[in-house]
Amino acid sequence: MFEKHSVSLEWAGRTLTIETGQVARQADGSVMITYGETTLLATATFAKSAKPGQDFFPLTVNYIEKYYAAGRIPGGFFKREGRPTEKETLTSRLIDRPIRPLFAEGFKNEVQVVLTAMSYDLENDPDVIGMIGASAALVLSGAPFMGPIGAARVGYKDGEYVINPTIDALAESELDLVVAGTSDAVMMVESEAKELSEDVMLGAVMAGHDAMQPVINAIIELAEAAAKDPFEFEAEDLSSELSAIQALVGDDLSKAYSITEKMERQAAVGAAREKAAAELVETEERPDGMSSNVFSAAFKKAEAKVVRGDIIKTGRRIDGRSLDQVRPILAEAGFLPRTHGSALFTRGETQSISVATLGTSDDEQFIDGLDGLHKEKFMLHYNFPPYSVGETGRMGGTSRRETGHGKLAWRALKGVLPEYESFPYTIRLVSEITESNGSSSMATVCGGSLAMMDAGVPIKRPVSGIAMGLIKDDDGVAVLSDILGDEDHLGDMDFKVAGTEAGLTSLQMDIKIAGITREIMKTALDQAKGGRMHILGEMAKGLDGTRDSLAANAPQMEIIKVPSDKIRDVIGSGGKVIRGIVDETGAKVNIDDDGTVQVSATDRASIDKALQMIKEIVAEPEVGEIYTGKVVSIKDFGAFVNFFGPKDGLVHVSQMSNERVNHPKDLVSEGQTVFVKLMGFDDRGKVRLAMKNVDQETGKEIE
Repeated sequence: MFEKHSVSLEWAGRTLTIETGQVARQADGSVMITYGETTLLATATFAKSAKPGQDFFPLTVNYIEKYYAAGRIPGGFFKREGRPTEKETLTSRLIDRPIRPLFAEGFKNEVQVVLTAMSYDLENDPDVIGMIGASAALVLSGAPFMGPIGAARVGYKDGEYVINPTIDALAESELDLVVAGTSDAVMMVESEAKELSEDVMLGAVMAGHDAMQPVINAIIELAEAAAKDPFEFEAEDLSSELSAIQALVGDDLSKAYSITEKMERQAAVGAAREKAAAELVETEERPDGMSSNVFSAAFKKAEAKVVRGDIIKTGRRIDGRSLDQVRPILAEAGFLPRTHGSALFTRGETQSISVATLGTSDDEQFIDGLDGLHKEKFMLHYNFPPYSVGETGRMGGTSRRETGHGKLAWRALKGVLPEYESFPYTIRLVSEITESNGSSSMATVCGGSLAMMDAGVPIKRPVSGIAMGLIKDDDGVAVLSDILGDEDHLGDMDFKVAGTEAGLTSLQMDIKIAGITREIMKTALDQAKGGRMHILGEMAKGLDGTRDSLAANAPQMEIIKVPSDKIRDVIGSGGKVIRGIVDETGAKVNIDDDGTVQVSATDRASIDKALQMIKEIVAEPEVGEIYTGKVVSIKDFGAFVNFFGPKDGLVHVSQMSNERVNHPKDLVSEGQTVFVKLMGFDDRGKVRLAMKNVDQETGKEIE
């Protein structure tokens, strides 16, 4: 029999419950976590020994959404959940980021965390709940995890922070921020904002950190009752190996890391590594030498000690810059000849070719998830080929990293897009990273902003982005602006900040130490602001505002609204009418259920003609007005005339002329154009027309 343990608390107006001991008992740690009526199963399992030769920490986080959670059946032919969706990939990364730094240093055993969304109430997003569930499962498992962590979502409306806003409330919020951390410090931030100030964003981070403290306490309470004994693990002492490497190649590493050019620097570091390995790594002749894994770990520590120590002591960076200095920037808009909009953005040794393409509603992306099927009008795709870092590699599907970096840039740019009603285009941005040495995602933000302006997208303001770093040890703290790849790998923080001159649109923070304080975050934000403003100035040299017109080969578009009861008239039986408009004008016509009609074409004349035809269909004729019509059929009692779009009316023989008419054929013939006056409608709603008293030459009424 099982022994069930649970904790519950009221949190931001809803009940959070974490239970263990009943489900997935063979996992090292497992919990069922429920918030509102959203429920996830969180499990943590780890290998009890590392694989031979393992030289990295193999942590895998898999977040999985089951469609039954929302009472839905998957679309498609197989009716079964398939490859991970973008939401699943992004949530997996979101959960991975705050827990990874909290495993014991040197722990190389394989760890797998699986989060399965089993019930979804369409109000509480499973991502934050999954983060809390992962934390609880790891704490219960006995793995060398220095948690727990908590997490919270923060919104901002009417000058007030909102903790864990519902999905509907988020739609009206100026901020969507997710923060995770321990009881002492913040570990991770992910956000999307509508040009908010640094102080508001920092306040949101701290509000979220304060709000998660009861959750952390609840996990501790559960662990005291149900956690397994801690796994015995002691990190290998590499101090003697580190000393040996420093003694042998310490000076070589210092010289190597004073080289500003990336590829040359990497070659020098590689030479130092080969020199040390030749003397220290075990061989048949030297069986008492270091294993390759131990050597790799110790050499990385030696690199970090050189780079970090020099930065703290001298205030100078690997490439000679000061702490707050941004690398040289070159921005060029209109880089490609046939695209709708393009830009080349280069910052130091990081480069993005960004391309903007404008489309119609036919080009919207359909996204199928737990909350149903919806359309996305703004897409950003980020590509990171191996040549961008001077390497060879396999090229295939989109990696988790590419998905995550693309989404970060998407969040940074989304807040400055024009309203759909004023600019009714589907927008696709593609960032091709052609060089990379530090924050290609922020280069994507800058290049993407320029590409949209080059395409004529009337964004509110240009957006720039910068990546901040941190070196923190016993000798001091250094905050770095526009970090290099090596400063990212050997430093303690990757803090990406994006925004306009009016405010921030996105923050993303990841750290490798056990959290940072409010003071350090404020310093980083203030320093980032100066860097962002400088980058905006450099971007303006390439293009200082949105172009006045769209590219010649971009689709032109206009939207009108028709009454909902006229939609059938515009479409026609079996789509006959709308197809006729398309065939006759060459324009593309789309009509939504609410009566929104989108007309697009590459030339204005086609749009104008299609609009006129649609307006004629939906307009209502006015009694007393004179219209041009065409005789469509003749009867003994009169002639039927098509006079107003698809509308036909009867001109009775008595209304054809002031003179006596024996038969309508004496006066008109089928296909003849005539002028008719709308007299009104009979008791059955039939249209009554008249030709008499209307000059058939001029169309003027005869007095």
